[in-house]
Amino acid sequence: MLDIRLYMLQRLTALIMAPLTLVHIALMIYAIQGGLSAAEILGRTQGSIFWFFFYGLFVASVSIHAAIGLRVIISETLKVRGTQLTILSWAFFLIALYMGAKAVIGVTLS
Repeated sequence: MLDIRLYMLQRLTALIMAPLTLVHIALMIYAIQGGLSAAEILGRTQGSIFWFFFYGLFVASVSIHAAIGLRVIISETLKVRGTQLTILSWAFFLIALYMGAKAVIGVTLS
């Protein structure tokens, strides 16, 4: 039952990530073609609650999605099962979420 729930959660995060990824890529193309520097881009994102929630949702979705995918890869290739697999999955999720959250906070709220 857990496998089905994780499968569905991974699909749900993919649905969330798809439009966010497209918006992110479109913005990066716009910024590069517009000749914006990194400082100018940061100046536009600093203090923005919208970008905080946009990239916060992006980071949370990617962290969940990647942790579930890595769980499957570890299980299939290294034959790790049970509690060890759960601990590794949670550890990767928490590390990815922490690192992503630090970046989002640094880019939007600093």
